[in-house]
Amino acid sequence: MNNSLSIEEFWRDFTIKNKLPEETPYTSWAFGGDSQQVDELLDLVLQGKKRGTASYYDLYLLEKDEFPKVGEYSVILNSAQEAKVVIQTKVVEFISFQQVTAAHAYLEGEGDRSLAYWKKVHEEFFTKEANSCGLPFRKEALVVYEIFDVVN
Repeated sequence: MNNSLSIEEFWRDFTIKNKLPEETPYTSWAFGGDSQQVDELLDLVLQGKKRGTASYYDLYLLEKDEFPKVGEYSVILNSAQEAKVVIQTKVVEFISFQQVTAAHAYLEGEGDRSLAYWKKVHEEFFTKEANSCGLPFRKEALVVYEIFDVVN
């Protein structure tokens, strides 16, 4: 797909190509925090290494965001807020940070794909995210874990 398309145009082209109603709902967002991380994680998705993602449950409650649902589509953005790929959520799990497994870590595709690496970087990331909203990070807290497929 053309990189200069707006998010809406990118989505419209996707729906036409895949014979979906144009009004099919979707969200648009980027993985990660800072622009370097956003682009690195997007690159892992485009390489086929990243097929999972985790979010801190308490932030959904605080921000009154809807939880992801199986079957949902998302347009994934780069750090310049350009649409790059469409994913579809296949699995949603609500598990404690401590219950994340080596299989979950591997699907996230980050670092050496180990559970130890996952726990280290996600504890740092979740702590920063939670603290920025006035929340503590707790290892007992729930994580929203999604498995997705690239669909375009």
